[in-house]
Amino acid sequence: MKKPEGKFAWTVKVGEKGQFVIPKEARDLFDIKPGDTLLLLGDIERGIAIPPKSTLIRYTEEIFSSKESYE
Repeated sequence: MKKPEGKFAWTVKVGEKGQFVIPKEARDLFDIKPGDTLLLLGDIERGIAIPPKSTLIRYTEEIFSSKESYE
């Protein structure tokens, strides 16, 4: 079975405090550095996702550039 191009999978163990380490290969691939803020999304049906940092930036820009007033 051929691995789909651009698709990756890793396994991690969850520690006592609910923490896990993102594998070095994944950190390098997605340019994740110590101190970065990541967006964690959850869906009961589909599971947990950690989208690329650019997604967090894009969402933040969309929220703060909205022309609607909340007054």
